[in-house]
Amino acid sequence: MPSDPVEPESKPLLPDDEKPTKKPERVHSIDTILTFQAWIYDLIIWSWSVVFDLFFREIRPRGAYRIPRHGPIIFVAAPHANQFIDPIMLMRLIRNEAGRRVSFLIAAASMKRKFIGTIAKAINTIPVARAQDLAKPASGTVYIKDRSDTETLYGENTKFTTECVVGGLIMLSKNVGTAEISEIVSDSELKLKKPFKDKALDALRHDKLTYKSAPKIQQKEVYEQVFHYLNNGGCIGIFPEGGSHDRPDLLPLKAGVAIMALGAIDHNPDCNVKIVPCGMNYFHPHKFRSRAVVEFGPPLDVPADLVAKYHEGGEARRTAVSTMLGMVQSALLAVTVTSPDYDTMMVIQAARRLYKPLHKKFPISLTIEMNRRLIVGYTHYKNDPRIIHLREGVTRYNQNLRHLGILDHQVEYATMSTGVIAVKLIYRSLKLSILLLGALPGAILFAPVFIATKKISKAKAAQALKASTVKVQARDVIATWKILVALGLAPALYWVYALLATWITWKYNLVPQFRPIWLVTLFFLILFPMITYAALRIGEIGMDIFKSLKPLVTCLNPNKTTSLAKLRITREELSKEVTEMINSLGPELFPEFDSHRQNSQQLFPENTMLLPDENATDGRYDLAY
Repeated sequence: MPSDPVEPESKPLLPDDEKPTKKPERVHSIDTILTFQAWIYDLIIWSWSVVFDLFFREIRPRGAYRIPRHGPIIFVAAPHANQFIDPIMLMRLIRNEAGRRVSFLIAAASMKRKFIGTIAKAINTIPVARAQDLAKPASGTVYIKDRSDTETLYGENTKFTTECVVGGLIMLSKNVGTAEISEIVSDSELKLKKPFKDKALDALRHDKLTYKSAPKIQQKEVYEQVFHYLNNGGCIGIFPEGGSHDRPDLLPLKAGVAIMALGAIDHNPDCNVKIVPCGMNYFHPHKFRSRAVVEFGPPLDVPADLVAKYHEGGEARRTAVSTMLGMVQSALLAVTVTSPDYDTMMVIQAARRLYKPLHKKFPISLTIEMNRRLIVGYTHYKNDPRIIHLREGVTRYNQNLRHLGILDHQVEYATMSTGVIAVKLIYRSLKLSILLLGALPGAILFAPVFIATKKISKAKAAQALKASTVKVQARDVIATWKILVALGLAPALYWVYALLATWITWKYNLVPQFRPIWLVTLFFLILFPMITYAALRIGEIGMDIFKSLKPLVTCLNPNKTTSLAKLRITREELSKEVTEMINSLGPELFPEFDSHRQNSQQLFPENTMLLPDENATDGRYDLAY
């Protein structure tokens, strides 16, 4: 399983032996001069744009006007929910919206893979060695002897003095946990910088576990290369969580991004680097034809006082790095939608739909902003008895929807008469049948690719889940592998189809003999992908219609009609309660809540005001706040 783009595993203090000894020389980067490599970069990003337009139904940038058009930038992106797709999507949007090219940091292990490594080199990525990629099985087993002393690890038949190093990692078997070594006492005893987390501690207290030992990684060359890029006005891209995942919240940020920003200015005071937070917000990121909103926050300046503290070294440097990292995390939280757990996210999304003003089609950028504000409100008031009661009601409502097999917007079918429902069911069934006939040829042609991508991506997800301690279902690797498999298999499959069709055409004299045979092959190479693309678009419409049939059938079932009617009444009551709660508590958290609501009565009554995105050219809207 290839590793995904990461930032170096850094400590809050860059050791003296890792500090660059001289100012970086002036070097050219692909962002500052148009070279052959820059042309290759643009070609690859354009090629992937075609792929993304097929895989995603919609990709929207928000706040792209905030990206500086000149000068050094560190793009900090989170959450990292779609492995290799995230950095390429960001590269595409930043190139299209701001004309900048970005060099992302990538795991060195990924550079060793033929396809990924070739693409990574072509787009000027910076390889970063990771300790976990170099881990090796070690002798003996480890355990915790004293329940109160969780920072001391004991071994049985271990060789800590020869197989482990201070600053290296202890990685427990079955990916239970990882910890850094602060001191090696003997072959059978060592000290940890921080204790293992609860799951690992419980395992170590009850059993003796096998483990792997990972070396301490020196990142001096990585930092020097980053400083080179920034010193020459280039752009660096980092995923500070350290790897991709499918959790609803952010992972703890690694300190590398703060060291890069502070170190670059400390090394060259004329390097006025900016940090641009990028929120990667997806709707079902692992699914085909999903949607995405990439939000760019206001650029962060690196405070001069923090650079001064960083220059002092020691504890002052640690404080500077910690403060800078906190600023980056706050900036990321402002452009992402995070939740403490999956159930809370489901409640938040349901509350957004139940909020009375939202009975209309909204741009996905507004949906993201509403989710974010609702999470902020829920986090602030979650212990309020009214909120607890409301959450319980919304949770029951979601459970009833799943029981009936319908979606929230389909509850309104309960208000229709039986005759209207029957007519709609017949009409949509006929329409779906016609669409299926139109999509059938392309679906048959693409079926081998569809089956292969589904099976391989699931297998890769299972492998990634076994090798990770942070993934929930490893959905972050599914979309990546679907695209990679399709990119490799689809062209080969269409060549087989084209050659087979050419042979049949030649054998049965289906075209005049004076036509060059290679033109026939070229014709089929164009025709078959077009048929598949047409099937894709037709099938997309057909799938939406198919999903609407089940609620109509439910409404015609006398045993379920009553349940649906009761659910509609429950929805109305919940909608009123959610709307009153938001309108009551909203002004306490967002001072502009009432004024924006009053200024937008005609378009969005009782809701925040929408203003045109000043950088948009296609009718996009940004939320004014």
